[in-house]
Amino acid sequence: MQPLVAELPDVRGRAARWITDVVAPANVLAALLLITGRHAAGATGVAWALGAAALAVGLPLTLVAAGVRRGRYTDLHVRVREQRLVPLLTAVCSTAATAGLLAAFGGPPQLIALVLAIGAGLFTGGVITLWWKVSGHTAVVGAAAVILIALFGPPAALSLPVALPVAWARVALRDHTPAQTAVGFLVGAAVALAVFVPLT
Repeated sequence: MQPLVAELPDVRGRAARWITDVVAPANVLAALLLITGRHAAGATGVAWALGAAALAVGLPLTLVAAGVRRGRYTDLHVRVREQRLVPLLTAVCSTAATAGLLAAFGGPPQLIALVLAIGAGLFTGGVITLWWKVSGHTAVVGAAAVILIALFGPPAALSLPVALPVAWARVALRDHTPAQTAVGFLVGAAVALAVFVPLT
């Protein structure tokens, strides 16, 4: 029995890190863009979504990865609050450019609405980050749940419980407090309700 007790913290830590990496904001947003593109315009929408994901998600993530290599950021999740403002502002600018390009070249309206919602969420998170380290992981999960429900109806509410293990992982790794994960979820859901839902 003693070995099991000794191993438990490592198992818990590995599980928390795995959840944190798999349900990272960039991964969730890229998947959400593809789902929305497919829903909006089939295969053509997926092509639009791939381009949008490359610019709105891939570019900021690449810049953060470069910053990690140079020692400017702790890791891809940018755990230190004071380090988050520049990546968030960069991502806001990237999403604004993506939305503009989609609109200019006739991209699917639902996809444009999603990119605008992503930008609004990033901007809101950036403002909060000036004072408090709100959870980006749970914010994206909250927004994703609202968007999926808007696209597919009440059955998509089954996505809501995903927030629980994500919040647990962020708290278990001591990257956030329970309050920061709860507020993150509520902020993400509120922004999606305020931006995505009215535009679709």
